[in-house]
Order: sequence, then structure tokens, then C-alpha cells
Amino acid sequence: MGSEVHECHLVCGPPAAGKTRYARVLADRLGACLLDSDQVTERLVRAGLLLAGRDPDDRDSVAYKEAYREPVYETLFELAREHLPRGPVIIVGPFTREGGEPDGLAGLEGKVGQNVIAHFVWCDPDERKRRIEMRGETRDLPKLADWDGYLTSCREDRPCWPHRFVDTT
Repeated sequence: MGSEVHECHLVCGPPAAGKTRYARVLADRLGACLLDSDQVTERLVRAGLLLAGRDPDDRDSVAYKEAYREPVYETLFELAREHLPRGPVIIVGPFTREGGEPDGLAGLEGKVGQNVIAHFVWCDPDERKRRIEMRGETRDLPKLADWDGYLTSCREDRPCWPHRFVDTT
């Protein structure tokens, strides 16, 4: 195997901002492996939540975040490290906590093992609500049931580290 270093892109932002759609276009353009947090781990997370007697659509509770946040992200990082020797990789996930940490990008780069090109995908909250309603995912029902409360828990701010800003409103 060669020692060529391929680009690693991180696409982050709030739910329904258009991260997956943007990442698919980017992956097609770059010929990259696309690792979307929802697609890579969704079935396992749902099974684990059911086994634990919890709501399989829970993605916002403290219990979910304590049990699944790190394993989901570590799975993405491990897959990225595995695929980077063969080509570019795009990792998609909210990464909201890291966005507020001055060393958040450096921490992500440490987990991937190389520099990361960050993309922050954002859109107006009213448009995000419309998109969430249109996609009809049961895991979004708790967000829609208390939209104003949910918005107060969402990180709307751009990451405090270098990134490409993408407004999909």
C-alpha cells in the first residue's frame, strides 16, 4: 500500500440544515467515501435503545448522548482512518459540542490522524423545521413536539475554528 494522504472532510451543523445532501454532492465531486453518522449507526442505535427499554427515536436526551454520542463518533473516526489510505473521506454529523471548543477541530484531527477540512452547513431555523416535517422521520417527532424548546438546545453558532460556511436556506 502507498502512503498517499487523502483529504478528510468534516461536514457538521444542526439537524436538517442539509448536511447529508451537501456531503453527497461533495462526495460525488471528490470521489470520496461518505460516512454519515445517521446512516452508519442508525440501526445499531435503534436496536440498543430498544434493548435498553428506551425510545428508539431518542436522539436528544442526556441518556442517549451519554450512551451513544462517543461510540457513534468513534465509529466514524475508525472508519475514516481505515478508508483514508484508499481515497478521500467525508464524515457527516452534528459535532455541536466540538464546534464551541477552541481546540475542537484539533481534537477531531487527532482522532482521524490527519488534518481535516471542516464545512459548517446551516440554514434558517424555520426552513429546518419545514425540512424536518417533510422528511417524516419518527426520530424527529420529539423535536417537532417542542420546537421552541428544541431550538434553545441547538447550537446555531458557527464553529470557532476554521471552516467553510455553507448556507442552504
